[in-house]
Amino acid sequence: MATNRSRRLRKKLCVDEFQELGCELTLNFREGLADAEMDSFVEAFLRDAVEGNGLGYVGGDDYGFVCLAKRGSMSAAQREQLDAWLKSRAELTGYSLSPLMDVWYPENAVNPA
Repeated sequence: MATNRSRRLRKKLCVDEFQELGCELTLNFREGLADAEMDSFVEAFLRDAVEGNGLGYVGGDDYGFVCLAKRGSMSAAQREQLDAWLKSRAELTGYSLSPLMDVWYPENAVNPA
């Protein structure tokens, strides 16, 4: 595809100035965690950490992708809030939160702001 694209096409493809950012999340749960505790954690995670910060989550119980709930990019501040929320949870033995990356084209570098 040509690299000299119109503004309309760049927006439709979510490239260049329309690049959208999010991050990958991997959760490691505490050994022996009851199903009810895990369900409670997932509900709190989705309600407080994700929806409470205007974000969306796609994935399963232990791995997924977090991005802005509407069109646009997750900010570094939102990523830090998510990180702080995860650090405070006793249900987790650890987690991995990737740096901000392109939602649509993960292999592409993040454009400078």
